[in-house]
Amino acid sequence: MLDQLEVIRKARGLHQAGLEAACSARQREGIRLLRRGMALLESIHPVAAEHGDEWLVARIRLASTIATVGSETSGAVSAGLAGLDAIRPLLDEVSDPWLKTDLSGRVDHNYALLLMSAGRNEESIVFFDASLEHKRAGLAVATDRLPLLDGFLNTLATRGLAYTRLGEVGRARADLSEGIEIADSNGLRVQAAEVRRHLGILEQRVGNVPAALRVHEESERIYQQLGTMTPPLLKQEQARALLTAGLADEAGGHLDEIIPWMLEQRSVARDLAGAELLRASAALMSDDLELARSHAASARRRMLRWGCQTCVANATIVGLRADVQEALRTNEIPPTLTSRALRAANGMPMPRLADQAALARMLAVRVELRKGKRKRAAELLARIPQPGRLTSVDYRMLRRLCRAELAVAEGDKTKALAEIRAGLTELDRVRDRMGGIELVSGTALHGRELADLAVKIVLERADAARLFGWTERTRAQSYRYEPVVATDPELAERVGEVRGLDQAIHQAQHEGHPTAALRTKHAERLREAHRLGWHTGRWGRPRPVARLAEVAEELGERALVSFASSGDDLVAMVVVDGRCELMRLGSAERAAESARMLNVDLDALAPDRLPAPLVQSVLGSARKQADRLDTQLIRPLEALLGDRGLIVVPTGPLFAVPWGVLPALRSRPIVVAPSATAWLGAARSTVSRARKVVLVRGPGLVGTRGELDKLAVHYRTARTLAGAEATVSSVLRALDGAKLAHIAAHGAHEPENALFSRLELADGALFAHEMAGLAQPPTQVVFAACELALNRIRPGDEVLGFASALLASGSRTVIAPLSRVGDEAAAAAMDDYHRGLAGGAGPATALADTIAVDPFRRPFVCLGAG
Repeated sequence: MLDQLEVIRKARGLHQAGLEAACSARQREGIRLLRRGMALLESIHPVAAEHGDEWLVARIRLASTIATVGSETSGAVSAGLAGLDAIRPLLDEVSDPWLKTDLSGRVDHNYALLLMSAGRNEESIVFFDASLEHKRAGLAVATDRLPLLDGFLNTLATRGLAYTRLGEVGRARADLSEGIEIADSNGLRVQAAEVRRHLGILEQRVGNVPAALRVHEESERIYQQLGTMTPPLLKQEQARALLTAGLADEAGGHLDEIIPWMLEQRSVARDLAGAELLRASAALMSDDLELARSHAASARRRMLRWGCQTCVANATIVGLRADVQEALRTNEIPPTLTSRALRAANGMPMPRLADQAALARMLAVRVELRKGKRKRAAELLARIPQPGRLTSVDYRMLRRLCRAELAVAEGDKTKALAEIRAGLTELDRVRDRMGGIELVSGTALHGRELADLAVKIVLERADAARLFGWTERTRAQSYRYEPVVATDPELAERVGEVRGLDQAIHQAQHEGHPTAALRTKHAERLREAHRLGWHTGRWGRPRPVARLAEVAEELGERALVSFASSGDDLVAMVVVDGRCELMRLGSAERAAESARMLNVDLDALAPDRLPAPLVQSVLGSARKQADRLDTQLIRPLEALLGDRGLIVVPTGPLFAVPWGVLPALRSRPIVVAPSATAWLGAARSTVSRARKVVLVRGPGLVGTRGELDKLAVHYRTARTLAGAEATVSSVLRALDGAKLAHIAAHGAHEPENALFSRLELADGALFAHEMAGLAQPPTQVVFAACELALNRIRPGDEVLGFASALLASGSRTVIAPLSRVGDEAAAAAMDDYHRGLAGGAGPATALADTIAVDPFRRPFVCLGAG
């Protein structure tokens, strides 16, 4: 008898070990352990009567887990469901009512889990409900509730995920909020982290990517505090959210951590392939074409074995895109590239993969056009269906680009510009729906290619005024949106539901499941959102693109220089005295390299205590680069500019130029703006009469740059927040409605998406997104302790990091350094600058005087309006 008990105990141990392996993404190992446990139980059947219940309970638990994990590993959902159905009669043989309730809850949970994996989310809710009913009943009578809460929270969180997939945002949020509250209040930290992961998925589905990232960071912090590895699924969700935000490098970093581990642990092919496909997409965004190809090919092989046709198609498209991108860039076209794209398109099942097939054909169109086969390209393009209501922006922009390139090949540049204009109008509509500045990088990429083609066509005509109009039409569009004061909570919930349902429809399509019910619900929620007013929210209606006459009138005695490039040709449009002149400035690549080298030198020059010989060497190099930029960019314009104050609209790498360092611009008031439209909006904005001044010091600062006492001398009524008082909530409250905010805090700049730049405060990161959500952002913000390394620019010249979100949301002026600044240099510069402001000078004038004292150690710029 003792031998039988020992066997049952060993089987239980194997069950626990199998569960832990499966939950750690080692499903194959888990299945082996579970089957060993079942074999042990079978080896002692029949058992003595006194051990019957223990044997039966162990068998039910093992069989339930094997049916679930085995189905997830093999993809045979129907077999898993049948296995669970076969267990149900055994439940009636369990004599202990409490045990019977517990086991019924487990079986129902696993049944719901398998239904979810098959896309049968509505059916899964029924079984999740039943499971939770059993588990609540068990909790109600248990003397020790803690051991039961783990399973209860797991079911509650997974039902929340099912509701998320159904677009039931309110119900999903209720489940997940309840789960987090229960886990936190009972000290179940791992469970709290896991429920937060599900909440992060929900936030991303409804379009609130900053909230998703914050929740995922909270989960990761819990695992770090516990000293355990962050689960791969959490890392994948973080990467997915980062990719949605366009942060390809950060997403790639997360995936590079987990993919080797998943390979080593021999994770399930589906999970590993999903991570590899995300990594391929990140690499494509970052222009690392070889890495994109490698991961896409690996993901495709795994998905072929798994049998997911949609995943295979998506991996194929990423690989093709990398090949086409390289072919168009180098003008070396592999002879089989077109046939590969068409073969891929023809092999995709219709209608489920119609969009992927069309994308492959559009890539073939671009290749054929580059090869000069205009007629063949036109035939292929004629087969591309018009986009539908749910067609991706990516598809829409690529189709417009193909049509425009075909028009150019046919010699009809007017038609090409009409296609580009229509494409950009479509892109505007998407921006309007997304709230203005939350476009993903993939969308921006095709917007950029349309814009580049427009600039190339117009530049050939050497029409300065028309080129000015097109560059304004295509650059830095996120600054066109009027900020609004209030957010309607009801509308926010409806918009969240619409976005969540959009994602649910796409996921159902991806998995080959019915979408009719989801589409009906989507239409209902969309109508409700329209009735409430789509544009009620943080980002309001778009302003019109600035006209040349408006800009010229607002400039008065000043001049505006707007740079643009096409290929390696760099030009400047100079608006002065009511007219616009076009000046050609030579190689864009040469100017970019000089800007890069100047930034390298300024970074090297930043530390306060450098040996004198090193200072002289680095200073000599910095002066050389500044002279080169001055000679190429400013000297040719001197006859037009005179000694006027300047508004500079850079392009690409020129955003990294600290203009006050250039010899011809010393002591000249200069304002840097992402576009003439953005500058005009800032210049015409109402200046607040508020007099509130806020001084903030974040943690971890050394030296003198964080000293606020000196600055407080200039503003005797200033509110100072430092140390433990400088929390995210307290700083946000203080900044709301301020005339001037001086912030000395470490920060991280995100050039690919301004909303995800952040400042480090006492209790964590303050995202730019949150500053942009203030009812009345500070009129002027001064950053003293974080450099904005603007040497990487998003497509469409969407740049300036933390500053961009502030400018887009209503702040009029931002003062910030473009490269590193030493502690002493920063403190001295800020003292001089605030003395000038307090003396009555405007921001651009005060900053010009400040920089002139020590230009190469004070690389600050005035952004917005001066």
